[in-house]
Amino acid sequence: MDMHTLYLIAPLAPLAGSLVAGLFGKAIGRSGAHWVTIVGVAVAFVASLVIFRDVQAGHNFNGSIYTWLESGGLKLEVGFLIDPLTTVMMLVVTFVSLMVHIYTIGYMADDPGYQRFFSYISLFTFSMMMLVMANNFVQLFFGWEAVGLVSYLLIGFWYTRPTAIYANLKAFLVNRVGDFGFLLGIGLIAAYCGSLDYAQVFAKGPQLAAMNIELFAGAPWMLVSVICICLFIGAMGKSAQFPLHVWLPDSMEGPTPISALIHAATMVTAGIFMVSRMSPLFELSEAALSFVLVIGAITALFMGFLGMIQNDIKRVVAYSTLSQLGYMTVALGASAYSVAIFHLMTHAFFKALLFLAAGSVIIGCHHNQDIRFMGGLRKHMPVTWLTSLIGSLALIGFPFFSGFYSKDSIIEAVALSHTPGAGFAYFAVIAGVFVTAFYSFRMYFLVFHGKERYDQVPHDPHAHHDEHHAAGKPHESPMVVWLPLVLLAIPSMVIGYLSIKPMLYGDYFASSIIIGPAHLGLAHMKEEFHTSFLMALHGFTQLPFVLAMAGVALAWLLTLKRPDLAQSLKKTFGPIYTLLDNKYYFDKFNDWFFAGGARLLGRGLWKGGDQVLIDGVVVNGSARVVGWVSTIVRLYQSGQIYRYAFSMIIGVFVLLTLWMHRV
Repeated sequence: MDMHTLYLIAPLAPLAGSLVAGLFGKAIGRSGAHWVTIVGVAVAFVASLVIFRDVQAGHNFNGSIYTWLESGGLKLEVGFLIDPLTTVMMLVVTFVSLMVHIYTIGYMADDPGYQRFFSYISLFTFSMMMLVMANNFVQLFFGWEAVGLVSYLLIGFWYTRPTAIYANLKAFLVNRVGDFGFLLGIGLIAAYCGSLDYAQVFAKGPQLAAMNIELFAGAPWMLVSVICICLFIGAMGKSAQFPLHVWLPDSMEGPTPISALIHAATMVTAGIFMVSRMSPLFELSEAALSFVLVIGAITALFMGFLGMIQNDIKRVVAYSTLSQLGYMTVALGASAYSVAIFHLMTHAFFKALLFLAAGSVIIGCHHNQDIRFMGGLRKHMPVTWLTSLIGSLALIGFPFFSGFYSKDSIIEAVALSHTPGAGFAYFAVIAGVFVTAFYSFRMYFLVFHGKERYDQVPHDPHAHHDEHHAAGKPHESPMVVWLPLVLLAIPSMVIGYLSIKPMLYGDYFASSIIIGPAHLGLAHMKEEFHTSFLMALHGFTQLPFVLAMAGVALAWLLTLKRPDLAQSLKKTFGPIYTLLDNKYYFDKFNDWFFAGGARLLGRGLWKGGDQVLIDGVVVNGSARVVGWVSTIVRLYQSGQIYRYAFSMIIGVFVLLTLWMHRV
């Protein structure tokens, strides 16, 4: 088969499955809906594998598939850029999506929106594939907005629940804030480059770096810095970076499979991918890199703190995702783009595993999500327990697990970086190791070890019909649920060991990622690297390992050995706990300032603009003016002919006088 045909099949196969399941769901039934979408994503995965092998053989592709319109020399096209960076993303997206599709058969078995859900997640896969395969900013923006739209539909999938509607609206609005910046960046590129094609824009990078733009009179900025910061604001929204992170924890209101698909492996990594793709531009701006670095560091550390006090099993994993996205962003700011993509890949596997394992626990515990009412599940759910342990060890960066190789590489890259803000970023990622280990194993110990507490679940009369708390002992999930856990656990253990050398220290990304001569941190890391095995052995003697083990030990102490100590610490550090429990008051501030401000503005426009100006002055005022004029005119409408004749004579006299005056 021609490779160009495969390039089309990879994104279009999930789209075809989505359309069939969505439009003909009732006709083909539940089994038809899951088969047609699973086959579509499986075809996309196999096509991605073949394309990956072809790229490995040295066959890249960059070309237009379809020209949408052309105006003034600016072309809007659908085109594909197939290179090593693209193929990594294609494989991650299609594999995780395939696992989620299979898992969904068991998780959503009793849901009335079964066919609709499969249609949505398959459509999401298509959108993400179009995003990562794009060779121009128009198609990138199409995929960018499409994943945002489908995430809105998926987060609010249970649309009868007010919390789900609030969460999807919140996600949609926060992403629009980021997308506004993203669109400004694309607009500046179109205005100053005259093209939206990646290759042409990157070729004009040095010219952009030599140009200034005045955002405020008398304050010139480097044009390339403004473009990169605008593009990164888009990434801040999509990849949930501070302060546009507030949507992601609330998005847990959607079904668990989409938490794994959207919030672990695909949508939230779109921003990381985009900045890596734009490396030729970002390398020209030290200010933009510093901005990226500091934002990532704040997210990595402070979002991790929030995970320490969460009791909802999905929210613990959600804050973990926020923190890990911060790590990836820090790597971008340190010019270690390949390290960011490497962590994106390893994180996709173990975080999808942890989300799906959380869903398995929720099923086994009869839809209870509160980890305070679990415990002792190890003997009831052995497969979920073992895969969760693997995912947790990968997350905390235990040597030989995939997360170790990527997370330690980020820490080392930041340590070698000279970008302004690198000192703070290094502290954040080092402290984050301890924080990550604590909240990960706090959850693990509370769920799988210790005393069984599942019979203490309080009844919630307002729970969704799929989230009632039925009585009975926990049980292992069906095979269709735990099989994807096993298949995700394998790369969570080995993918880092196998791929670190070619991805970071080989020439795998040589044609995809550009690093400037001023940023040589990765080159120094290459000199010190020998083998994956020796790196892991050396990892046992490093500070991150010590901090991780300290976090695990503290979690064990506070959950299993001395739970009373946790309560006393909570009382001792009451103000800090309250701050964390209120998520730094970001939501309350947003509700008061932005939502409240919008309501105040709307009320002012309604009262002052609509009622006073439009209704009072324009509508009712014009009627009153007509009434007044009519009252005066009515005095002269007497019906007596001599009065009309007299008025005409007076009028003629006035007109003649004026005419004679002019003459």
